[in-house]
Amino acid sequence: MMQYRLERDVLGEVRVPKDAYWGPETQRTLNNFDVSGVRVPLEVIYAYAMLKKAAASANMKDGKLDTKIGIAIIKACNEVLAHKLDDQFIIDIFQAGAGTCTNMNVNEVIANRAIELLGGRKGDYRKVNPNDHVNMSQSTNDTMPSTTHIATYIAVRDLLLPSLRNLEKTLDRKAKEFEKVVKIGRTHLQDAVPMTLGQEFSGYRWSVTSTTGMLIDAQNRLLEIPIGGTAVGTGINAGEKYARYAVAELGRITGAEFRLPRSRFALMQQRLEELAVADALKEVAVAINKISSDFRLLASGPRSAIGEIALPDVIPGSSIMPGKINPSMPEMMNMVCQEVIGNCATVTEAAQGAQLEINVYTPIIVYNLIFSIKILSRGVDLFTEKCVRGIKANKAVISEKLEMDLSLSTALSPYIGYAKASEVARKAFRENKSIKQVCIEMKILDKKTLDRILDPQREAGR
Repeated sequence: MMQYRLERDVLGEVRVPKDAYWGPETQRTLNNFDVSGVRVPLEVIYAYAMLKKAAASANMKDGKLDTKIGIAIIKACNEVLAHKLDDQFIIDIFQAGAGTCTNMNVNEVIANRAIELLGGRKGDYRKVNPNDHVNMSQSTNDTMPSTTHIATYIAVRDLLLPSLRNLEKTLDRKAKEFEKVVKIGRTHLQDAVPMTLGQEFSGYRWSVTSTTGMLIDAQNRLLEIPIGGTAVGTGINAGEKYARYAVAELGRITGAEFRLPRSRFALMQQRLEELAVADALKEVAVAINKISSDFRLLASGPRSAIGEIALPDVIPGSSIMPGKINPSMPEMMNMVCQEVIGNCATVTEAAQGAQLEINVYTPIIVYNLIFSIKILSRGVDLFTEKCVRGIKANKAVISEKLEMDLSLSTALSPYIGYAKASEVARKAFRENKSIKQVCIEMKILDKKTLDRILDPQREAGR
């Protein structure tokens, strides 16, 4: 039978599991917001621990926090960052607005662990108080936006950017590998003029490069944090130098150049920086989704469709059709991208819900950002290693299709005019002949001239 300790808050007495490091407000959250079973991401918890650690250091330096208590808080924060207390952060992402539940969960766990480190027992808040000590010079209203910036910045830096750069390099290697493979280009899903497979892959590479650059620009906006704004941005109850000390310490902890904003009021009222990141994640997802869909088309077949590239086999494709292999990794990537695009819509809706001095929907904003970053990073890693790296060109198929390409008639237009070239193309289609064969039969140009004009390498700009 579970044992409990009795704690008290402004609403009265609360039974808390005896061994839990959380306190009464966390317990009320667990009792009232059992919505989804989806917890606040640990990335957010760790960012909060970094912030609480920086805050304790700043408050000691500012002369407000007793050194013994401050050191105990910092040690407790270090244990959170060492993943020793992960099981104490179990509240639902769908909670009371603004993130007060998350902030207090962190405050209570750190306080109770600090109490133990000072030789006390959980719940003896005379030694270390969640509000008076761990939350000193702070409010949920400035720490939750700051933590959202910290967690999102670090996740982009440490997870997603390395994955995107690896994909970019892999696509670049493929572009160089396929630079002499001339194929049919396609527009409107119809045959167009020749190009190289390398040119096609260079387009994929540069779309990743471009959208990664947009993501970095958005990420850099997260470096401004409103720490020290406390309740509404005025800095009530915070020491005069607290914010400056805290942001400097946070930089040492994270290795990132976080800074105070031009307006704490703006950063607390709005979630525009997070919205910029969500939009950038959406652009990355749209670009990679298109690449994945193209791979599915280019590999379609294997005998009755395009079939110009071969993807690595990773898993049987059918429970009823023996030997069928599907483009499973691109399909996975499509679904990841679709999820990210949908998450951006959630962030947009939540961001526009800001009212007056704060946005109460920050918990769902940071959840969707972190979730998008994590699935994009992992999805891109798998896509790169299990699909892109092993793509091969089906040169025989490409050559066969290229020989019968009707769009080669485009190169004839400067010599015989658009109308005559159209007549040649339609005749070649009706009679299932090549453009060159029809031109010779119609005695339009001699074979030597046709060989030069209709050279696919020349038309592809090689």
